[in-house]
Amino acid sequence: MYGSLDAHDLKRLGARKRKQGVMFLLFRVAALVNGIALAFICGFLLIKGIPALSWEFLSEMPRDSMTAGGIWPAIAGTAILALGALIVAFPLGVASAVYLSEYAKPGRVTRFIRLGIANLAGVPSVVFGLFGLAFFVTFFGWGVSILSGVCTLAVLTLPIIIGTAEEALKNVPDTYRQASYGLGATKWQTIRRVVLPAALPGMLTGSILGLSRAAGETAAIMFTAAVFFRPTLPSSIFDSVMALPYHIYVLATAGTEIDKTRPLQYGSALVLIAMVFSLNLFATWLRARLQRKNQ
Repeated sequence: MYGSLDAHDLKRLGARKRKQGVMFLLFRVAALVNGIALAFICGFLLIKGIPALSWEFLSEMPRDSMTAGGIWPAIAGTAILALGALIVAFPLGVASAVYLSEYAKPGRVTRFIRLGIANLAGVPSVVFGLFGLAFFVTFFGWGVSILSGVCTLAVLTLPIIIGTAEEALKNVPDTYRQASYGLGATKWQTIRRVVLPAALPGMLTGSILGLSRAAGETAAIMFTAAVFFRPTLPSSIFDSVMALPYHIYVLATAGTEIDKTRPLQYGSALVLIAMVFSLNLFATWLRARLQRKNQ
């Protein structure tokens, strides 16, 4: 195989292989470190949180200054906020991705839009929380409510959904479009009936991953939607709501009896991790199922 190479070429080839081996080793070490850290955190939460788990803990209202009872309002509030954010952000994100991928002409404006989306994806969540406080809570007058929190989380997850949806659209083979055009379909008919169904697995996966991030956010909802305690579940989108991330934060930092609430802190954190893990697992299963249908 290497018979036609001289000594200098063989030496360079050997150096490249050594560099490749070193880089692969670094990648494996990084993956191992991340895996060990994740296993340690999950194991710690399991050991500390499992004793607090019970049906009453998952289904009852909190009581006695949050030192007893359950976390059902926080679980329900987290689900409401996360699902509401997905309902608002998904159509907006897909529409934006369709424009950028299918309609926008390459140029300075398109590059600027993509740069803005990429920058928004890296903005700290507390900035989105302050934006939601100024815009939705104060300017629109919605107050600290589910609607304000949903819109804030939708803005937070929108860059993720746009990015994943655009990549999913780009991964659709161009032959699909050309075949549709050859049958006489218009551009919109091609996008709606051919491109979007083929890109749907990637879009839904990215959206559910964005949903997972929204479910775990604290700073984005502490100014816009979440409260420390509610004796009942919310009855309107203009009501405030309890949420697991803020619930854990308050119990750990500002509770009146932090030591007594320690088991509840670990139990709540374990439930939140389980919810996020379930969403990611569901995203993986859904992507695989939709990809099998499209094959």
